[in-house]
Amino acid sequence: MSPRTALPPPPPPAEIQSWPDHEARLADRARAMTELNRRLIGGTRLVVFLMWLAVLELGWGICGAGLIALDDSIDPFAGMFSFFLLGLGLCAVVPAVFFLARGARRDREARDRLIRWAALDGDRAADARLREPVLGVVWLLLAFALCAVGLWLSLAAPAEATGPGRGGYGTAAYFVGAGLGLWVSGMTAAVKAVGHYRLAVRLVA
Repeated sequence: MSPRTALPPPPPPAEIQSWPDHEARLADRARAMTELNRRLIGGTRLVVFLMWLAVLELGWGICGAGLIALDDSIDPFAGMFSFFLLGLGLCAVVPAVFFLARGARRDREARDRLIRWAALDGDRAADARLREPVLGVVWLLLAFALCAVGLWLSLAAPAEATGPGRGGYGTAAYFVGAGLGLWVSGMTAAVKAVGHYRLAVRLVA
């Protein structure tokens, strides 16, 4: 992890804390918590999350085209083209899953450090600025939309798109996979939004 992207460190243990005065400790606490809060729900974090989600869905869309083509393949060349699409799609799906998972792991680490800095002292005025109600609502609405669309794609869309004269197993697999990606991402966003709200309320209570 490069210094440019490293999270603010946790507060030092009590036995080696050496702030010159209370104001200096509050200032360091406010800086660390502001940066950690930005890393958790800031606009940049939201853009990165949506970018990798879009890459995931695009990659799975290419895989889905391969799965659907595999249903309709009638000769070896059509089958080879289907596997080519599957491989091409996985080239996007694999890194997207990796970076989304890494983002979730770093979110947990940032939240843990934020809680540790919050427990160091109390500063109601500084803590009130961490609530970020607009961003919190954006994350929550995004989570609701992703979960709703994901559940529909996973459950309703395969039933409507498959059957006699319509799509086959490849079409069903595409819809289920696309919906699962959206649903899991939506749940991740919901946990982030609710966790941030609960923490903000606890800090200013």
